[in-house]
Amino acid sequence: MKQSLSQLVAEGKTLISDGAWGTFLQAKGLNPGECPEQWNVDRPDDVLDIAVSYIAAGADMIETNSFGGNRFKLQNYGLEGNVTEINRKAAEISRKAAGADKYVLGSVGPTGKMLMMGDVTEEELYEAFKEQSVALYEGGADAIVIETMTAIDEATIAVKAARENTPCEVICTMTFDKTVTDEYRTMMGVSPTEMVDALKEAGAHIIGANCSNGIEGMVKITEEIRSVDKNIPVLIHANAGMPVFKDGCTSFPETPDMMASVAPGLAAAGANIIGGCCGTTPEHIRKLVQVLC
Repeated sequence: MKQSLSQLVAEGKTLISDGAWGTFLQAKGLNPGECPEQWNVDRPDDVLDIAVSYIAAGADMIETNSFGGNRFKLQNYGLEGNVTEINRKAAEISRKAAGADKYVLGSVGPTGKMLMMGDVTEEELYEAFKEQSVALYEGGADAIVIETMTAIDEATIAVKAARENTPCEVICTMTFDKTVTDEYRTMMGVSPTEMVDALKEAGAHIIGANCSNGIEGMVKITEEIRSVDKNIPVLIHANAGMPVFKDGCTSFPETPDMMASVAPGLAAAGANIIGGCCGTTPEHIRKLVQVLC
C-alpha cells in the first residue's frame, strides 16, 4: 500500500507539489465567465495535459481541476446539479496523469458564502463540502486539499466534512496578506498562529498557506506556524510573486530561478511540501525539484 503524505514527511522527505491551474487554463483558452470545472467534462484532454505537464516536471503530487466545484460556486453557471460528475471527472483526470505512484490532491475551494452574514448555515456548508469531497475520493483522490480559505469557521467545517466522509488525508491551507503593521492575516483577520490549533482540532492532517504571497512571504508565515507546532506537516503553495496589472493584463514577476533561490530557506523554516499557486508553471516546479530533491 502506498504511504501517506504524512508518513513520507515523517521520514524526513521534502515533497514537491504542482503549480497554478487557473492561469494555465486561461492560457489554453478559458474565457472570462466560463466555468473552469466544466472543462473536466467538455475538454478533458486539455485538463489532462495540464496535469501531465506538472508530473513530467517532477511533482510528487497533482491537484484536480475542482477548486470551484462546490454546489454554491457551480450554481453561478446553472451546474449545481452536476457536482458529483464534475468532481469525479476532475479526480479521474488527475489520477490518470499521476499513475499509481504519484498522489492526487482533490482541490476544494471556498464557497463564497459567509456564515457570519447569514448567507448559509453550518449544515448547508457541511453538506456542500461532503458532496464535493466524496466525489473527489470516488474519482481517485488520495487527499483532499481545502485551500485559499480566509474564514476559520468555513475552513473547519470543510475539514470535518472531508475527514468524516472519506478515508482521504485532509490538507487545509489558508491565504494570508501582509498588514500595514507587518503582520500576516487572512481577509477575515485570522493569523497563521491562530489557524494551527483550530485546523488540528477539526482533524486536518496537514496545514499551511497558499496564494496571496510570493515565496519570501511564505517563509515568515511558515515560521509563525512552526512557533505553535513543530511537528504537523506543512504545505506551502506560493504565488510567483505579487500580481502586477499592466495594460489590461495580470502578470506574476517571480521567475522559476527566483522562486528556486528562496525554496531552500522555506524548507529550512519548516515547510515539508512545496509547490506553486497563481502564476507558477511547470518550469517553476522543475526548478523546485532541482534545488530541493
